[in-house]
Amino acid sequence: MAPSPTEAVAKTGQALAGSAAAEFKKESTAARLLGAGCAGIAELLVFHPVDTTAKRLMSNHGKIRSASQLNSVIFRDKAHAPIVGRFFSLFPGLGYAAAYKVLQRVYKYGGQPFVRDYLAKNHGNSFDRTFGKGNGKAIMHATAGSLIGIGEIIILPLDVLKIKRQTNPEAFRGVLFGGSAAAKEYLYKLNDYNKASWMQNFVASIAGASASLIVSAPLDVIKTRIQNKNFESKESGFRIISNMAKHEGFTSFFKGLTPKLLMTGPKLVFSFWLAQTLIPALDKVL
Repeated sequence: MAPSPTEAVAKTGQALAGSAAAEFKKESTAARLLGAGCAGIAELLVFHPVDTTAKRLMSNHGKIRSASQLNSVIFRDKAHAPIVGRFFSLFPGLGYAAAYKVLQRVYKYGGQPFVRDYLAKNHGNSFDRTFGKGNGKAIMHATAGSLIGIGEIIILPLDVLKIKRQTNPEAFRGVLFGGSAAAKEYLYKLNDYNKASWMQNFVASIAGASASLIVSAPLDVIKTRIQNKNFESKESGFRIISNMAKHEGFTSFFKGLTPKLLMTGPKLVFSFWLAQTLIPALDKVL
């Protein structure tokens, strides 16, 4: 006996569950951009002072032997200013940071779904055939994030200007989306990632942030050394890599990974979790 229309629809839905091809267009453009922008602003307000403190500590040469020396390293010429003055001294380069952070988050968190939609519409079945359902969807999310990351070089000059004011960097995380998607796919067995609870988004964000920091660590170290040079320096990136391998060994490419996992990790988790939670919520409102 032929299945009823209701049964046919149900079977089609089950067949598409977990399929990369079923990922097309789940949120409105306004929700994507507004959610990503709000995440960037919130991250900036919460973490910029912490980021500045960490950068200044990492840039300090020699050991800190007293509380007064620590105070001078962190607050610099405002070390003896009132508490309010010292606090606001932790916001150097805020204009560059705001422009960079908001553009970066809107571009990354708001742009990745558009690339994902394109891949789902035009190549979703290819991902499913090549990697299998579930695997194909997670890899498609990672691919979309990586393609978005390549284009982020356009706004990196703003990051360089922020670092010259603040001292030291923060880079793109292409693996972020893949790690998060993998956690939702394999840990929580979700077919529709937008239906993840705030706790599931939080855990998936931790997985994505940790994976992205580990994978990007060598490039981030090289980028930090390039951006931390004087403008007059002509040392190329290849020369920096060669000197690091020759004089410092392979482990030098993972310097600072522990503090990044402790400091940058929560920052990425916060903004990514907020964006992943806000975008579906705003889509329902808008």
